[in-house]
Amino acid sequence: MIGPMEAQVAYDSGPLWSALAEAADILERNPEEAERRALATLELAPGQSQALQIIVCAKRAQGDIAGARAVLEGMAAELPGLAAIHYELGVLLAEMGEHRAAIGALRRVVDLEPKHPQAWRALGDALVQSGKTQEAANAYAQQFASSIQDLKMLEQLNALSPEHAEAAEDMLREYLSICSTDPLALQMLGQMYMRATQFESAESVFKRALDIVPTFRSVRLDYISALRQQLKYEEENKQLDVLLEDEPDNLEFRCLKAVALSTSGQAEEGVQYGHELVCSKPDEPKVWLAYAQTLRVVGRPKDCIAAFRKALELEPRLGEAWWALSNLKTFRFDPPDVHAMRAELARSDTTEENREFLHFALGKALEDLSEHQEAFQQYSQGNALIRARYPYDIEDVSKAVAHEKRRFTREFFAARGSDGCPSSDPIFIVGLPRSGSTLVEQILASHSAVEGLGELPSFTAVLRKLQAERPDGESELDPAVLDRGALQALGAEYLERCRGYRKLERPYFTDKMPSNFHHLGFICIALPNAKIIDVRRHPLACCFSNFKQIFPFRQGPSYDLCDIGRYYRAYVELMAHFDRVLPGRIHRVIYEDLVRDPEAEIHRLLNYCGLPFEEASLRFYETNRGIRTISSEQVRRPMYTDSVGQWRHFEPWLGPLKAALGPVLESYPAAPDVF
Repeated sequence: MIGPMEAQVAYDSGPLWSALAEAADILERNPEEAERRALATLELAPGQSQALQIIVCAKRAQGDIAGARAVLEGMAAELPGLAAIHYELGVLLAEMGEHRAAIGALRRVVDLEPKHPQAWRALGDALVQSGKTQEAANAYAQQFASSIQDLKMLEQLNALSPEHAEAAEDMLREYLSICSTDPLALQMLGQMYMRATQFESAESVFKRALDIVPTFRSVRLDYISALRQQLKYEEENKQLDVLLEDEPDNLEFRCLKAVALSTSGQAEEGVQYGHELVCSKPDEPKVWLAYAQTLRVVGRPKDCIAAFRKALELEPRLGEAWWALSNLKTFRFDPPDVHAMRAELARSDTTEENREFLHFALGKALEDLSEHQEAFQQYSQGNALIRARYPYDIEDVSKAVAHEKRRFTREFFAARGSDGCPSSDPIFIVGLPRSGSTLVEQILASHSAVEGLGELPSFTAVLRKLQAERPDGESELDPAVLDRGALQALGAEYLERCRGYRKLERPYFTDKMPSNFHHLGFICIALPNAKIIDVRRHPLACCFSNFKQIFPFRQGPSYDLCDIGRYYRAYVELMAHFDRVLPGRIHRVIYEDLVRDPEAEIHRLLNYCGLPFEEASLRFYETNRGIRTISSEQVRRPMYTDSVGQWRHFEPWLGPLKAALGPVLESYPAAPDVF
């Protein structure tokens, strides 16, 4: 499968093992402090086994075995689904000679985690002490040799680079096959799924962890993130309400709630919530940052800029606010801003994340001041920092394109092309980010028959579910094995998943998830009457615009000029293949043609979609709808051409990009005959 264009946010667990190591180090000389630190660790990672052991040892060192028992029994009552607690309790009870109670606790462990070797061994020992030799023999028979990884190993595993993701997942799954109720391990598995953009799988794993430990706050925040990525706004808001019920004054949760409301179709409610937030906490920069984001969604640029400015007034080191201002596109920095950002970058204690934001924001500021060479240097430094943390293998993209071309042939479509779900509701808009796809969606969403739904994760989720249900264990879904019934079910399930996002009861809807182009073959056979629009922008303009952008997730090809050039080239190659095997199926919009002659291009677009012309589509900038993408300000303006040639200021430094694009650049807007 072609890797996602979208990049990803890092999910980092704190170095809890180092805190535990410190607690263990002071255990002998200061057991009270060791116990306090272990209890603090359990607040972050409920049921963590090393922390439980330190607590027991600390209580023993203080001569308080009964206290250790009371602590463990209290935890077991509060979190009955955590095997680690029952295990430590069972071992302690056995040491106290209470073998019957120990057997009960240890049986609970193996009920929860049937492959727990230490529990089977301890249970066997307790059964021997109780004279139950046959049962003890059965328990010993269940024991098997296994190396149980500790927290430090799991954190190192979680920090492995993306190219080791598959091996890391296998190791973590093996660990969970033994310790299946370990909530920290479940959280790490969910975070791995998040990094791989497998949000539905992440949601399931996080939910499992919360079923075991409902109070695990950081997991609930991860769960909320997984829901947000799937546009499950109603459930996201419910989960935020759970957090706010326990901590109604928590600023982090309240900021998340403001943004969640604004992106869930309740934009005005989000603004009102954000306004109440800044009124109650006017000296908190993150509050102003959240408020600014709600204002951006509803299209109040002056108020939005003022809110970002207020956040920076309170905290000049807030790199995210500098970047957010630069990302407004219609905003321009002034010389004092440049001085302030330079000063922050010169500091030795600037965090790596802030440094990334500042390099990109300063690049935009210098570009606005026509200092193009230094602007390019700033963009390059920011990209290099991100790429160092998030490696990317562009070779996978080339291999995936070749694979798609081999299996989705003219002959294949001739035999299967009309077998799928007959609905014509969806209008898929594909193209690289920064190609003009948001503009095209806004034009269509201004038509009375079309609802603009933005970037939906639905088709990818349906394919992954179908793959998971395959009984043959194949590593990928083979379209050749899908009969008419399976294809119709695939299309119907996609439509059903989209139903919850459709609010306006219009006959058609748009789905502009950029990564859908990876699945065009499946889209064409599952939904043979769906419309597909390919939005194309000049390769140097599009690729360099991506190079200047920090995406919500950090993984992807855009942080290297050669990689983004090859990615664009692979995209054109795959689209050219579908033009050959399904001539006329895909409608192409060339961005430069659209801004030069919008009326003619909009007529062509609506004709392709089978829609009558409406004046509102020409006046798309008057359409009032919440827009979450980075192009939100631009599509609220009449058509303009001032961005078409901006890349030319940077042409002296785009040699690597030109070389990577090769014949695609030379033949634009047509596709080359040979790639």
